[in-house]
Amino acid sequence: MRARSCVLVLLLVCMPAHSAQLGVGQAPSAELLRAWDIDISPNGAGLPSGSGDAVLGRPLYAQLCAACHGGAGEGGPMDRLVGGMGTLISGKPVKTVGSFWPYATTLFDYIRRAMPFNAPQTLTNDQVYALCAYVLYLNGIVAETDTLDARTLPMVVMPNRSGFVPDPRPDVRSH
Repeated sequence: MRARSCVLVLLLVCMPAHSAQLGVGQAPSAELLRAWDIDISPNGAGLPSGSGDAVLGRPLYAQLCAACHGGAGEGGPMDRLVGGMGTLISGKPVKTVGSFWPYATTLFDYIRRAMPFNAPQTLTNDQVYALCAYVLYLNGIVAETDTLDARTLPMVVMPNRSGFVPDPRPDVRSH
């Protein structure tokens, strides 16, 4: 995720030269760069303040997510979020948040950055924590009343955390 930020900065550094040459565009302001620098590391670095639990997440999910992901995360027109435990070694793996994703912090990052599909980056931090808690609850990973926040979310151990191996290339920084 930090790599995306580096690529964005690189593009933005190069953009003024091309903009001047082509007569289009403008250099981004520091405020604009800060608004897009919202990535979250697997260890939780970058998580904002706020909190939520599955009890608070349930009505938000019904209102904002169920039409695309199904009432219980079983999938709809968009990806399935729940289930698939034990299928990754089968001929037909079911890759969901619960069965495949190695870090709960990735769920926060993705929801905050890209959801809801029709209005990304419109949710409050509390809403994102609550939706994370609800999706993790549907997968049996957290209890319904477990509060997730910047301290507790990185402590959630996802079922497939050990299913990934570090990238051995020397030019890739591991988290």
